[in-house]
Amino acid sequence: MKFDATLLFFDLADIPTYAQAAEALGFDGFWLAETQADPFLGLTLAAEHSQKMDLGSGIAVAFPRSPTVTAMMAWNIAKMSNGRFHLGLGSQVKAHNVLRYGVQWEKPIKKMRETIQAIRAVWYCWQTGEPLDYVGEFFKLQLMTPFFNPGPIAHPDIPIYISAVNEQMLRLAGEECDGVLLHALHTVPYITEYALPHIETGLAKRGLKRADFGVTTAVFAIPTDDPTYAAWAKAHAQQQISFYLSTPAYRIVAEIQGWQATARELSQMARNNQWADMPALITDDMLDTIAVTGTWAELPALIHQKYGSLLDRVSYYLPFIPNENEAGWQATINGFK
Repeated sequence: MKFDATLLFFDLADIPTYAQAAEALGFDGFWLAETQADPFLGLTLAAEHSQKMDLGSGIAVAFPRSPTVTAMMAWNIAKMSNGRFHLGLGSQVKAHNVLRYGVQWEKPIKKMRETIQAIRAVWYCWQTGEPLDYVGEFFKLQLMTPFFNPGPIAHPDIPIYISAVNEQMLRLAGEECDGVLLHALHTVPYITEYALPHIETGLAKRGLKRADFGVTTAVFAIPTDDPTYAAWAKAHAQQQISFYLSTPAYRIVAEIQGWQATARELSQMARNNQWADMPALITDDMLDTIAVTGTWAELPALIHQKYGSLLDRVSYYLPFIPNENEAGWQATINGFK
């Protein structure tokens, strides 16, 4: 199991320092989310200031970018990083696509499938010199002149991951992708009884097995070495879990665990802007089911015990900041290694 650093928020000016610190500590990968800054810009800087770590977008929002734009960004970072880049894409939800990005919301499963296929068609054109020819319902790509063709690179097989929660996107991940980014709001029964069976159904369509596919996620971790930080980490986990459980897109986890009533109540509280009161509904039993609690050094063994071979890569749903909790991060990294 590989252990990664995932940054949900970052300033581009800080990325060189963050990437160098993460690699020095021994993280296996360095993933950037698309929240308040463009992950591709950050990963370009990370590629320049690291040598060994895998780099990944976790996630970049797919639909506001054309497949060719995304293909170009990924191609450049893969070349710059000597093949260390993983392209992680996500659909986001309808409201964000329409009201934040200003793009249409249309058949997200089919559009994501075409996005992945179209990106690979562009890469194939650049690597082989064959004409660009991809025609689907949403994209018609049939023009690539030499002036706009960056040409082949040494590591053209760029892994594509997508974020997936529900049945159709999980199956799509198995059918089209190299891996999946599971949401931090998950439980072991959700993975074993729901996510993996749907992924494996998709994999079977192309003659692949679970061993041919990467599963990665963030885990709500509560390190207990320092009581003050432990209290903050617990409150942070409860706040985030309450927010995610209030969101209908993640309701499947509540259904599997029998938390539907709590999820409905959280949704109503969210509509009433009762954000500060929502974490109180996350009981210790719910927290124990979702999160992992122990010292920094104990957490890797606890995660292995909890997940076994279900996961290939994991990160903590905690902010990684250079020179903060460095001994703790190092103890965890040593534990995973």
